[in-house]
Amino acid sequence: MKSILAFLTLILSSLMGTAQLNHTSNYSEIETIDFYSEAVGDTFTVSVQLPKEYETRAETHYPITLVIDGDFYFPTLAPLLRQYEITGLLPPMILVGIGYGDFQKMDSLRVRDFLYPKPLESDEMVAPGGGLNFYRFITHELLPRLETTLRVDTAQRTLMGHSLGGYFSLFALLQQIEEERVTFSNVIAASPTLWYHDFFLNQLPEKIASSDPKAMLDIVITAGSLENSEWTLNPIHKLTVSFKNQNIPHLHVDAIIYNYLDHMDTGQLSFIKGLQRFYNSPSTQ
Repeated sequence: MKSILAFLTLILSSLMGTAQLNHTSNYSEIETIDFYSEAVGDTFTVSVQLPKEYETRAETHYPITLVIDGDFYFPTLAPLLRQYEITGLLPPMILVGIGYGDFQKMDSLRVRDFLYPKPLESDEMVAPGGGLNFYRFITHELLPRLETTLRVDTAQRTLMGHSLGGYFSLFALLQQIEEERVTFSNVIAASPTLWYHDFFLNQLPEKIASSDPKAMLDIVITAGSLENSEWTLNPIHKLTVSFKNQNIPHLHVDAIIYNYLDHMDTGQLSFIKGLQRFYNSPSTQ
């Protein structure tokens, strides 16, 4: 175990000159660093869990999964994915949690980082619309550094988010179309805030169709049956129908409504079941 922790410390300390080692998790194969973003102008807490077999399989490249709101989700998702890896319920993968270091900061700064464009007056909220800066942090700063030092299968990147984070996960797809690049081939949006900016993301199906994707793109959108119909369930249904009507090659969209779950219940379950959908479905075996 000491060799694994030393190995991770060496890797993650080299990610960025301004990144400083923060603390070591109680779980083996996990390290957490502070990572300064030029794009956002702020420091993020980035936690990385490597596969259990990572050190012993030096030639293997692994899928990478990024979860935002990492302060909330990473501490429970990491051991759960480890258990699923050990029991064969999911393949080994690199898990990355992106957070702010504590819940109070997360609660305010996620509004800064997850939304784009700036809100309309009808949104009744104050936000700078910093989603594009946050996207550039992930795609132009964090991922390149991780993939320089870790053995990442760059064809299997997953982005996962809940609520405002679910909105951002879908916005990231929109932005990678604008940039004509395929960064994330898999996206999980749990209870996404689709109402934001007069349903800004409803353009996504048409944008994906016009881009004519050549690589397979998988999207999982979820919600709980106890969530608000007007603002969550009906918009998900409308977006899903729009995807289906476009009949886009190389695109698979699943919309899942979980019985008896409310808004705060959907994140962790959506992430696990979405990952199983990507990696354990018959089409991927």
